[in-house]
Amino acid sequence: MKRLRRNSTPANSGQVTAIRTPALNAFLLLIIANFALQPLTEPDFGWHLRTGLDWLVTGGQLAALDPYSHTMPDWPWVEHAWLTDLVLGWLYSSGGLAGGLLVIAFFGFVTAAAWIFAARIGQAIRPIRLVACALSLWVALPFLGARTQAVTLLGVAVVLVVLDRLQQGTRWIVWVLPPLFLLWANLHGGFTAGIFLLAVVVGLNWCVAMVSRVWPDVHRRLDELDLPSTDLWRLTLATGLAGLVTLLNPYGWRLHQEIVDSLANQFMVETLQEWQPPSLGTLAGRLFGIYLVGLTIAAVLWYRRLEPVRIGVLVAFLFVACRHLRNIPLFLIVSLPLAVELLQIGCERMVSALKLRQNGLTQWAMGMTAALALLLIVLGPDHLRDVWRFGTNPDVALRQTSYPIEAVEWIRAHRDRLGSRPVHDYQYGGFLLWQLPGLKTFIDGRMPAWQIGDRWIFKDYVDLVSAPVPRRDLLDKYAVDWALLKRGTALATLLAATPGWSHEYEDMKVVIYTRGNSPAEGATP
Repeated sequence: MKRLRRNSTPANSGQVTAIRTPALNAFLLLIIANFALQPLTEPDFGWHLRTGLDWLVTGGQLAALDPYSHTMPDWPWVEHAWLTDLVLGWLYSSGGLAGGLLVIAFFGFVTAAAWIFAARIGQAIRPIRLVACALSLWVALPFLGARTQAVTLLGVAVVLVVLDRLQQGTRWIVWVLPPLFLLWANLHGGFTAGIFLLAVVVGLNWCVAMVSRVWPDVHRRLDELDLPSTDLWRLTLATGLAGLVTLLNPYGWRLHQEIVDSLANQFMVETLQEWQPPSLGTLAGRLFGIYLVGLTIAAVLWYRRLEPVRIGVLVAFLFVACRHLRNIPLFLIVSLPLAVELLQIGCERMVSALKLRQNGLTQWAMGMTAALALLLIVLGPDHLRDVWRFGTNPDVALRQTSYPIEAVEWIRAHRDRLGSRPVHDYQYGGFLLWQLPGLKTFIDGRMPAWQIGDRWIFKDYVDLVSAPVPRRDLLDKYAVDWALLKRGTALATLLAATPGWSHEYEDMKVVIYTRGNSPAEGATP
């Protein structure tokens, strides 16, 4: 089978590659860091951190049943990011007053590494790669922050690097995959994205191999590097082993069952925004639309290669991104190498059209460096100041968010006036676990797919808190004795007019009600 190596840079790139741009590269890296470092405002961050902190106290012993909710204490909890939680807990506790900064730096490093690794696969000069990284991160901004999904994005980027190196003839690197997936399966349940990527690549390569035998003339027109049959067999075997070693986790096959059950939960998929298709009504959807339009136009203008495996992978991940909003970052990572190469070609065409010589290119680079420096001076300090505040004094920083930190401070001082079985907004669950150790939540981000008998907690939450007409019987079903609710919600209005419930606290964000009478006997334990 033929093995053609792509040029390291596009044609006619001599002038561009001759430019030295250390200052430009430095400013681009600062912009990437500015995007990657985000405040601790992710709703699920709180319960991940609380889990890690508590597991450190118990010596890493994993809880068999849910220890954090009063509504589902008998649920056999599978925490798919248990090892990441331990890392977060260790960073936060060992950093003292700067523990939050260490956590922010961890997520920033993982995020930046994912984009930079993926961009390195693209055939272009360094400034072009960094520009593509920055633009892609701008599109990904709604998904960045203290999200454990960042670990999966880095994992996908590493798999892309392994596959690229294998294409270039580094055969031994394929055996990196099994240990990578062993670690990945214990860091985050998104290892399934890596298995999906490998399965698509292996399947498409076998299809190309069959085409080469049946229609050799068609195969000769392809511009993609071939995998010799021995390498393809190695990759197939390594993919199988990578899938098998994901069973080596504290939960065994139950981890995979939990992932499948979550993906199959239609009510959760239809209710939670991140599981719905992208919409132009959201910022994430609009940014994704802009990216797709730009990538499509650039491909139509400049993409002239027949690369069935690359195209197949892009189509597969575009499909999953269009099905679920939360998968957009996966497509951004997978498509980044192509975006890098298209941007390089576009720059080469511009240089050719403007007939720029060495002096002209140098002036363009200096001008871009100055513009980026000005951008950082105008926008960078405020953002980094917010990040610093979240890392060193989160209670103060959280006052500028929608999280009810003021109410939490009141609760800390008046725990004796409240019960032990609250109801609250879904987005507050993880935050409350972080800020109020020992509190049992009504629901948090771990629980949308949990159901035991008639206790379908996410549906019951929607019927009680989000519905225009709340189901009052659910208060007795779960023996709720106090409520932390957004002002003006239907349930808050109902409790204000319900005998036996008293108003305890109110601010611009939330209101707290307590139940004067004991909950109904025989309520859910």
